Amino acid sequence: MKLNTLAWRNIWRRKRRTLITAFSIGFGVMLSVTFTGSGDYTYTNMIDMGASMGMGHVTVEPIGYQLKSTLDKRLSGTDALRARIAELDGVADATVRITGQAMFSSARKSIGGAFIAVDPAFEKPENNLLMRSLVQGSMFSDKTGRSIVIGSKLAQKLQVKIGKKIVYTTTDSNGEIVSDIARITGLFTTGIDMVDGNMGLLPIGRMQKTLNYAPDEATVIAVMIRDQRHAEAMRDAISALPEAKHAAVMTWKKSQPDLAGVIAFDKAGNYISQFLVGLLIAVGILNTMLMSVLERTREFGVMMAVGMSPGTLFRLVMVESFWLAIVGLLLGIIITAPWYYFLYTTGIDFSGAFGNDFSYGGVLVDPVFKARLFKESVMAILGTVFMLALLAGLYPAWRAGRIPPVESLKTI
Repeated sequence: MKLNTLAWRNIWRRKRRTLITAFSIGFGVMLSVTFTGSGDYTYTNMIDMGASMGMGHVTVEPIGYQLKSTLDKRLSGTDALRARIAELDGVADATVRITGQAMFSSARKSIGGAFIAVDPAFEKPENNLLMRSLVQGSMFSDKTGRSIVIGSKLAQKLQVKIGKKIVYTTTDSNGEIVSDIARITGLFTTGIDMVDGNMGLLPIGRMQKTLNYAPDEATVIAVMIRDQRHAEAMRDAISALPEAKHAAVMTWKKSQPDLAGVIAFDKAGNYISQFLVGLLIAVGILNTMLMSVLERTREFGVMMAVGMSPGTLFRLVMVESFWLAIVGLLLGIIITAPWYYFLYTTGIDFSGAFGNDFSYGGVLVDPVFKARLFKESVMAILGTVFMLALLAGLYPAWRAGRIPPVESLKTI
């Protein structure tokens, strides 16, 4: 009789024990899918949200700008570089922007904040959080006009509304203090207090004149890519462009270190949870296989007495572990599929507990608990559970062939 057939029959000698172990493996698969899927979904959303706040998944900026973001540092030839970047495979969008600090003043109050100067012809709501968060008014359409879009809380602080004028003051490319006036055309509400209370969008053409920049000079090219997992590869591809040889190219991990730190910390906790789940699965399989081996000590003695080698017994128990892992994985897929479909399509709404404006690491977090698995995550879960099952069977398999036949036959 082949080992596969014999092993398959052996695991069903104790149907209840086998099913309990298989269901424990299946439940472990479900937990792993839940942890990993929620992480894949949440981290991707946070990274995409952070990228749309101004710096992109990949940021091209002047050398040294990350250490000291003063407006005397700037990129030249941004139009040509942006066009080359937009041609790269995997790039969803690339926009030229000027970012900096400014003082916003109304007739009643002055507030320190930050600005992003953009070209409305190239900006899209899906890649610009501030644009898609407009709650009043509209985005300006002229890149050289005296217009501004500000956060709703900044408007409250300045005691202004749409149609009113405010003055913004900053330093130009020569380090001189410069001011200009702008009329408010729209208000945005992102739900992030730091953004809503301090940020403003300005026309890039007007800012270039105010800062004494050339028409093709800016501080940032924000690159949005279709899949945030390929940020490092995109960084390398952009760095290889001749037009980018005098620029610093970095991923969101460096341009947004706070967000990167939060995600890394959360991932560490996720890995610990998954390790504990894997440990429980391994212990369950080990217990089942060891009990099976101990109950069949006399049987194994007879097998060795009639000529079966210890190595063959070892392989037999390992094949039993293999089939137990297969059954557990199949049950795991059956149990997990409807649960994952629910999390993928609907999710669990926690907005009642956290609200719709819950932020973490400086970016908004979706209050709906959802899951999304990447292909490599699926393979990692199935492969890890399968390997754990095989590893848990090593000791029982070794134990099966270790006792001498005479001693085995003495066992009743």
